[in-house]
Amino acid sequence: MPPPERRVLIVGGSFAGLCVARDLKDEFLVTIVDAKEFFEYTPGVLRAYVKPKHLDALTFTLQPVIEGRMACKYIWGEVLDLNGSERTATIQPMFSEAKETIDFDYCVIAAGCNFGVFHKWGESLWFPTIHAAARPEGSWPHLDERFLEGRRRHILEEYGAIQKLSDKAASILVVGAGFIGVEWVTELQHFFPKLKLTIIDFLPQCLGPLPAKAAAYCSKYMDKHGIKQFYNTKYDANSPEFWRKIELPSRPDKEYVCIGVKASNYFMPKDTLSEKGPGGGGWILMNTSLAVTNRDGKLWSADEQGYPRIFTVGDCNYGCVEAPGQKPDDWPIPPIPKISYPGEEEAVIACRNIVKIDHIQHHGATHDFFGNPLKISGMHWPWGAGMFATSLGPDDACFVAGANWQKNSGLMCVWGSPCAVQKEIIEASKVDECAFGIVGRLIWHFVHHTPVHLFGGAPRWGY
Repeated sequence: MPPPERRVLIVGGSFAGLCVARDLKDEFLVTIVDAKEFFEYTPGVLRAYVKPKHLDALTFTLQPVIEGRMACKYIWGEVLDLNGSERTATIQPMFSEAKETIDFDYCVIAAGCNFGVFHKWGESLWFPTIHAAARPEGSWPHLDERFLEGRRRHILEEYGAIQKLSDKAASILVVGAGFIGVEWVTELQHFFPKLKLTIIDFLPQCLGPLPAKAAAYCSKYMDKHGIKQFYNTKYDANSPEFWRKIELPSRPDKEYVCIGVKASNYFMPKDTLSEKGPGGGGWILMNTSLAVTNRDGKLWSADEQGYPRIFTVGDCNYGCVEAPGQKPDDWPIPPIPKISYPGEEEAVIACRNIVKIDHIQHHGATHDFFGNPLKISGMHWPWGAGMFATSLGPDDACFVAGANWQKNSGLMCVWGSPCAVQKEIIEASKVDECAFGIVGRLIWHFVHHTPVHLFGGAPRWGY
């Protein structure tokens, strides 16, 4: 079999980006570009700030995994510009003053997102500050979080700051009672029980649109552990009445904002980015095949035969395909939450579409192994996007399955210490899978490569 010739560029060494590399590495020359030198399991990073040694279980250096285990190419650098018509990317390598331009045959954007909706660059504790333009304007410019050691130093600094607050039994306000806010406030309570903790949200319950039973379980846990809760309460730092309402008339010693997500697709042309959406918009637009489109709905990077060459997966994309004048129930793709499962599902579909296009154009194929005509696969609302595991400290948690884009949907099916163990297993096996470990891949491969789908909107016989 001849060696692969076509080149695939992956922007971002995220969950979804590494999933793309695993699926395409045997048929294509795969290159991953990431502005940081390490992978970080974002869902577990909250605990690292209250238990710093936990960071070791969440991270690994990308180069040995991508180049040593996967036999792909890794470029440590930031993508500054992506040219759809020329199929080129301008990159600022980490250890070079000169920019470089590389070309590709196919591209998958898996650049993730940020979390600080009130900050210009989306800065937050939950994701490292890695973009060149954001670092000088950030709150910790003395630390370079593109390096794993820089990330570690930031976590140690924040841990030390929390320890000092705990020593004086300080008051802390957590703004936002979604699963990030709930996890953060309960982690703080478990590891620093002297802190006086308050959590607020503008919605009538915690966990946002998840089922009332799960919200009640988390609320009961927080009440039992002395965490004050205020719902139907909008954050207004300039209002004395707001501070009186949440019983902090002198304001708290520290505030943590845990609200929503913010786009960080600075390398994309504005015409390919949404004008609306979480955090003020800026999400990469797509069609049902996950190919990047412009605001008019036309393919942004199409070849001579009209096939797409650039796809977008995971948290960086718009997360839905709308149908003007219709309710989300009737959209081609209803809103998908920005969590890891749907990002990896999207990665599988984008990979299959790249393989199909390549087989049609370069191998003369017209049908697959089973005699079915080769055609581009469409994305669906993945059933796994409705699974949420919310930690309540290290010893308790609740797990919701079956949720969708409708409020209060889903079912709380696991809770208590068994759920805490479940989440630990998920975390350890997912990190191992991303590191190309055999155990993690054996556990998770068929979750996203299921040969037969009996429910969930996917094709009956897979992709």
